[in-house]
Amino acid sequence: MKKFWKVKLHDRINIFAIGLILLIVLLCSLLYFQILSKTVEKQLSKRALHVATTIALMPEIQNAFYTEDPSGVIQPIVEKIRVQIDAEYIVVGNKEGIRYSHPLPERIGKKMVGGDNEKALKDGKSYVSKATGSLGPSLRGKVPVIGKNGEIIGVVSVGFLIEDIHDLVFGYAKPVIRIALIALVIGTVGSLLLAKRIKRLMFGLEPEEIAALLMQRNAVLESVREGIMVINNEGHILIMNQAAYEILSLDKQKQVIGESIDTIMPNTSLLEVLKTGKKQLDRQIEYKDKEIIANRLPVMLGNDVIGVVSSFRLKSEIDQLTEELSQVKRYTEALRAQTHEFNNLLYTISGLIQLGSSDEALELIHHEKENHKDFVQFLMKKIKDPWLGGIILGFYNRAKELKISFQFDRESSLEKFPKHIDNSYLVSILGNIITNAFEAMDETPYRNRKARLLITDLGEDLLFEVEDSGPGIDDKLIPFIFEKGFSTKNGGNRGLGLSRVKELVKEMNGSISIEKGDYGGALFIVTIPKEEKTL
Repeated sequence: MKKFWKVKLHDRINIFAIGLILLIVLLCSLLYFQILSKTVEKQLSKRALHVATTIALMPEIQNAFYTEDPSGVIQPIVEKIRVQIDAEYIVVGNKEGIRYSHPLPERIGKKMVGGDNEKALKDGKSYVSKATGSLGPSLRGKVPVIGKNGEIIGVVSVGFLIEDIHDLVFGYAKPVIRIALIALVIGTVGSLLLAKRIKRLMFGLEPEEIAALLMQRNAVLESVREGIMVINNEGHILIMNQAAYEILSLDKQKQVIGESIDTIMPNTSLLEVLKTGKKQLDRQIEYKDKEIIANRLPVMLGNDVIGVVSSFRLKSEIDQLTEELSQVKRYTEALRAQTHEFNNLLYTISGLIQLGSSDEALELIHHEKENHKDFVQFLMKKIKDPWLGGIILGFYNRAKELKISFQFDRESSLEKFPKHIDNSYLVSILGNIITNAFEAMDETPYRNRKARLLITDLGEDLLFEVEDSGPGIDDKLIPFIFEKGFSTKNGGNRGLGLSRVKELVKEMNGSISIEKGDYGGALFIVTIPKEEKTL
């Protein structure tokens, strides 16, 4: 038995299925043969008894017993009947069992064989018996012959050989045997195809390998820090790891597998993804006073959506990483720009000193100090948020490095962010648009490189304007400028910044537009409502 379970699944299915089909066909055939044999035997028994009764009641037969040569009268009559009913023999005997008729004439006058005449000759009963006569084992109907005075004067025996009965049953069974063989062939072919199909559906894996993969999958799911949840096409939960339990504040002792997602997360948009088949990336949701960033992707089978996979993390964790990365990137960029600009300034001061122009060197030092001090003080006064202040200062230094006249509009002011607006989103929006503006002026002569930034929270919206003196954007390209992967520049990893800007602005229910600026280049205008819109 152990060896059987070591056989490959494909072969096990074939062995079991073919064996089961063979057993069923064999049992059904045997049952059919048994029923058919009993039916044929019963019908022949009735025929034998009926014919024997008919012959025993014939006046010619009864009167022949009182003649000098009974067999001369009886033999022709019963032989004619025997041929008509296709019996093996019809024997008529007297009270002592001496034959008056027999299919073999030479046996007439001899004693009947079988020893089963007693009930008919002594008791006067009609019956069917099985016995071995002179022609072999047979099924025989026995009926007594009643004389003129009501006495028993003889017996009529009508017989069918058992061998002939078997041949008759086999003849009836031939079509059934053919059908059984056809069923066996169809079942065998079907089991082979089924085993092959199951093997393909299981990607050629054995049950032990699938079990190992399941354990590995569970280990992987539990090792990641993100919450992972999978629902089927009916909205029922199939998979949920421990991180998901923790993020969603669910009782770990409570079994949620198989439950409807509506009972765990009412009004979730997972069902929307299940219905539309459109993925949702980096969606911010609130659940039990927690802010969560979630990604939802449909699971497709051909063109059908058969489920949804959702991965999510607490926004506080992502914010912490974003803040750290943004600060590092911002400070790195600012320091790099400042270092480069400071080196240029040092080279200039060194050259002036070597030329003996000490007064000009001192004047340059004083001028640079005052300019930088004025800009920082103005920035701190107008922009209260350190995140925005930091990135603006970084781009100010970057502009000096690129020989761009960067103007931070004097009308700018920003007191504080509304609670529903994530300042990291605004940093990303401004960073991508300003970077795009600087890159647009790569081919512009140094003397004409200009950029302007306006930030204001006056009115009902936050307003951002970024303008450059580049070549601008063709009106025909504006409908495509925010599509992911679209770019007017060559090189890899392009066309991502503005598409991300569009996503962030849309998520905050804002709008973004492109116009022609006073500098001759593109003017990006971003508006974001200060009041949160509720759906």
